[in-house]
Amino acid sequence: MKVEKKNLIIMWIANFLVAASATMILPFLSLYIETMGDFSDEYVQRWSGLVFGVTFLTAFFVSPIWGRFGDRFGYKPILMITGYGIAFSIFLMGFIQSVEGLFILRMVMGVVTGFIPTSLALISSQTPKHIAGRTLGTLQMGTVTGGLFGPLLGGLMADTFGFSYTFMITAISISVAATVVMFGISEKKKDADKKKERTYTRKEVFRHITSHRMLMTVMVLSFLVQMANFSIQPLLALYVDGLTSAANIAFLSGMAFSATGFGNLIATRSWGRLGDAIGYEKVLVILLVLSALFIIPQALVTELWQLVILRFLFGIAIGGIIPSVTAFIRHAAPVSMQGEVLGYNQSFRFLGNVAGPVFGGVISGFIGISSVFYVTGALFLGAFSLLWWSRRQISAQQTSVN
Repeated sequence: MKVEKKNLIIMWIANFLVAASATMILPFLSLYIETMGDFSDEYVQRWSGLVFGVTFLTAFFVSPIWGRFGDRFGYKPILMITGYGIAFSIFLMGFIQSVEGLFILRMVMGVVTGFIPTSLALISSQTPKHIAGRTLGTLQMGTVTGGLFGPLLGGLMADTFGFSYTFMITAISISVAATVVMFGISEKKKDADKKKERTYTRKEVFRHITSHRMLMTVMVLSFLVQMANFSIQPLLALYVDGLTSAANIAFLSGMAFSATGFGNLIATRSWGRLGDAIGYEKVLVILLVLSALFIIPQALVTELWQLVILRFLFGIAIGGIIPSVTAFIRHAAPVSMQGEVLGYNQSFRFLGNVAGPVFGGVISGFIGISSVFYVTGALFLGAFSLLWWSRRQISAQQTSVN
């Protein structure tokens, strides 16, 4: 078996374990906070949001640094540091006795949250450009699959073993993933090429991003897409509750969540293959329009099955955006700065993760949960307009030069 194929298989398995383990704890974070004292509902809700968001906020600042280290020293060491770092911070969460301590550990977790973007940079660096979309789409399937089953497994384990043991099991799973990477991944060493390759300062990397119109546009798209996607997620259970009188709301909400993940799983690789064939910008244009078309009608559903079908179709559309963006960066950035550029893109995504729930909460508070779907659809259409305008500007510049 070729080294590249072996690395892809191993990273698929590792990303599945990390994504599943990291999302195992999300469903019961607020319940875990309730066990730490006799708190009011407002206190629990406020700290649940802070504890959830601080990981992404910290990762927003740190992701480019991990990317830069990966470009300079290799991606495998960063994968091990971040993998074991995430595992250790989650392990300690099982013993913490205060909300403030949990907040600090989630902040520490944000510092070492670089495993999955670093894995994308590793596989991207060893993949020929003409098949980058298909390969990265395959890798993304591991992350999506893990994220799909993680909350279900986490809820089941929390009910069976309790919160503390679930944190420990989660930490062990991520440690296994890091250990698999340690012994299984063979990172190509390009010592001869390294001497010829130019190294870039942080200022030069930042200038490359800001001077490359389409690259900057794609990063803003990453922010808008994550913001749009996360704006409705914290409210989905409440929305499902309004659509049905059934008692098992948690299960039905999980089904609505999972429908999007299944859509991701089915279509991600196909979108990557299409991007390889016709261009990633064109695929992104298609995906942004489809995302808007499938999310806006969710505001009009009257039955749960209608919402589940639309969430599934929305998952098909949104599932191709991340591999398409990553593959585009693979083309737009020199090899010796790709990790850092991907780190900046990940920072934009993390910022969207933080802004989305706040944005959705404010909108729903003023004009209702269903209105969030309309506003989210407008965000996707705004992202489409930005991408379309950037492509037109670049085409006009190229025509004037010729």
